[in-house]
Amino acid sequence: MPVTPADCRVLVVEDESAVLMLVEDMLIDLGYSKIDTAMSVSEALPIADTAELTFAILDVNLGGQRSSPIADRLRARGVPFVFATGYGSRGMDDAYVGSIVLRKPFRLGELEVAINRALAHLD
Repeated sequence: MPVTPADCRVLVVEDESAVLMLVEDMLIDLGYSKIDTAMSVSEALPIADTAELTFAILDVNLGGQRSSPIADRLRARGVPFVFATGYGSRGMDDAYVGSIVLRKPFRLGELEVAINRALAHLD
């Protein structure tokens, strides 16, 4: 049975509050209502470790820190994720080359496509 937005719990990690609110609004527009947010690696790790997440959206650069520790935890738990970055794939850690990447700024339709790609293996 396909996963519907209402069934999903999402983690959004973004260090810029305006962008975080925008992404959260976009997710709500797409039908997602269970949204956890974090603005730093230290804030996100406990959520990534314990929450029953369906997928995550991770800013690559969080105030000078890479989000790869969060991605590592999510990958270990089998939780799909999408990276969001203003730098394109050149700012990615080697371990995550080939991951789904949204280039900021992105539109609602681009976010939806990236989420669908990330969730494709859950169907």
